[in-house]
Amino acid sequence: MKSRQKRIWGGRFTEDTDALVQTFGASVDIDKRMALEDIDGSIAHASMLMAQGILTEEELGSIHAGLEAIREDILAGEFAWDVALEDVHMNIEHELTKRIGPLGGKLHTARSRNDQVATDLRLWLRRAGRQIGIELRTVRAALVDLAEAHMGVIMPGYTHLQVAQPILLSHHLMAYCAMFSRDAERLSQTLARMNYSPLGAGALAGTGFSIDRHATAHQLGFEGVILNSMDAVSDRDFVLDFLSFCSITMVHLSRLSEELILWSSQEFGFVTLPDSHTTGSSIMPQKKNPDMCELIRGKTGRVCGSLMALLMTMKGLPLTYNKDMQEDKEGVFDAVDTVQSSLRIYSSMLAGIEVHADRMRAAAGAAFSNATDLADYLARKGLPFREAHDVVGRLVAICLEEGVSLESLPVERMQVVSALIESDVVDCLHLDAVVNARNSFGGTAAIEVERQIELAREELAVEDW
Repeated sequence: MKSRQKRIWGGRFTEDTDALVQTFGASVDIDKRMALEDIDGSIAHASMLMAQGILTEEELGSIHAGLEAIREDILAGEFAWDVALEDVHMNIEHELTKRIGPLGGKLHTARSRNDQVATDLRLWLRRAGRQIGIELRTVRAALVDLAEAHMGVIMPGYTHLQVAQPILLSHHLMAYCAMFSRDAERLSQTLARMNYSPLGAGALAGTGFSIDRHATAHQLGFEGVILNSMDAVSDRDFVLDFLSFCSITMVHLSRLSEELILWSSQEFGFVTLPDSHTTGSSIMPQKKNPDMCELIRGKTGRVCGSLMALLMTMKGLPLTYNKDMQEDKEGVFDAVDTVQSSLRIYSSMLAGIEVHADRMRAAAGAAFSNATDLADYLARKGLPFREAHDVVGRLVAICLEEGVSLESLPVERMQVVSALIESDVVDCLHLDAVVNARNSFGGTAAIEVERQIELAREELAVEDW
């Protein structure tokens, strides 16, 4: 009879697993990233079993020492992973049993791979999430620094990618800082919701052993335990939450990337991206391509795709655990890697951006971005705003016909269209006046942008990941 490796779950099976089935069903190449979390969970579980009298103190010592030795081998890159053992859990348990004998098999008392993997993934995402939080804070700090360094720079603000009103570049940058601040808040809430332990829920129904789920939760740093054992092993809302956070953060990075791609083009010429974050062409020697911005914009689709993939995986699953749920990890691991790399690239790239203030100011002044202020001027004179809007539209038409700007159109010509216009109109049409007139809370006036910068610095100073 052909020899075969004994499978931990194989007692009732009489045939070998088909080789393709074995490879197709294995997840160890993906989930071995959770190896250290798996060991932490196993140590906590073993400690609880000893405290409950299920293991002796001596048995716990042997299990603990064996797991720590395996941890050292994994960290050193010397652990041999075997696809025939399916996943990270079986690989570690099998190796533990090889090292300490049948005692290694006692470790699985009162638990299942179902609650084990749910615990491991929560622990892994908790650690990864805190690191991403640090990266997010660094990007926000870089945006605040850039905004503060260029407080006087005026640029066009756009709607429909058409010049709308002049704004401070700092105001524009602080809008992205606000987006990333919401991302940080979203991440914090996600981590708080996931910080409950499924360990001890067993396969789905709990266990008949006298265990202490609160003890393992406390040892692993969880806020508490998940109440329902079926929900504990079947829930992947925490992964969906995390992927949603990753997707929205990448969308924000993608929008900023699109702006920098446009701004660094010859047609805009608003900024020059650092050489360290751009590439050249293999055929056109003059080219400087914003590849990092383009890649981040492109990778956003993959991260959002991972969220949609898991949503579609979960939508039809009955309680409790189903093998489909093995698909939760590859997408979220990739999303974590992508978000971390993208944030790190941005924190260094923002520090090296060269701003062309003259080009920005010229663009802001060349497309009647002060037209709304002329309408506001007439409204303050008592003209209903809709009528003022029409007056200014007619004046813009005159300017277009004569090839001049609003502020350079003689007051006498303006008065032909509206007698309410006086010589003081010139003062309100200068770009600096237009910008600083918008001093409502959160507006683009310098005093308001300075407030945003100050509040952002206060928020960053107390944020703790």
